Amino acid sequence: MKHWRFHPSVPTDNERDLGEKAADALRLGMGSWSFIGVFGFILCVWLITGGLGMDRSPYFHLNLILSMIAGLQGSALLISDKRADRINAEITKYHLELTEEIHLLLGEVHRTNLPEGDPNA
Repeated sequence: MKHWRFHPSVPTDNERDLGEKAADALRLGMGSWSFIGVFGFILCVWLITGGLGMDRSPYFHLNLILSMIAGLQGSALLISDKRADRINAEITKYHLELTEEIHLLLGEVHRTNLPEGDPNA
């Protein structure tokens, strides 16, 4: 967003390191409803087919169900976090616009209160 230039601690695209770029890409990919759908579909197929005979441990189904729950919890948390970020960005944008409007109004008040013939006008 164009308003991030006003926040000194938010790195721009060129200032982010490889880890930050990877974390952003992972968050955008895994924190989506499509990821949850694909993840659930693959795990349901795995559960129905019994892992295609690759895993015969005694607690196969229990481990799989617990893994499914953990995977969905992580994705749901990422989705809610992205929503919170969008809300915070809108609030920040509103505050920036309000601050700019206040600065304009203060400038008008200042010009109005200057005495006639003042060179600062």
